Amino acid sequence: MADNFHRPGNAFAKGGYADAKSTDDKRTASAGIGHARGEWSIFDAEAKGPNAGAAVKASADGAEVFGRAELASASATAGPMTAKVGLAVDTGLGVGKDGVEAKVLGTGISLGRKVGISLFGNEISFKLW
Repeated sequence: MADNFHRPGNAFAKGGYADAKSTDDKRTASAGIGHARGEWSIFDAEAKGPNAGAAVKASADGAEVFGRAELASASATAGPMTAKVGLAVDTGLGVGKDGVEAKVLGTGISLGRKVGISLFGNEISFKLW
């Protein structure tokens, strides 16, 4: 949160998109229709249309594998708190030094650095440190 306190305002919107990223320990891919985001200081707001994606990570710090399909969503972040409403079927498992996360069909929990609960793509979470 302290890193973003003096972040200047920024916004973007795009129609169709497709992204693929690869680092030493993580691979991600996503595609969708409609994505808008705005950010300023410690605040973020985002809206997405239909989209799908996948992420795989393996390192000495932990591992994760997730798949996501989302009809639509809107989220807002204020400092350590994030709230999201939408309809999604995220499914996967992540285990690492920052905690654990498990979801099946968009319903699950996160315990550790991030504490949160999800129900069919609707989510509320807090970053503790």
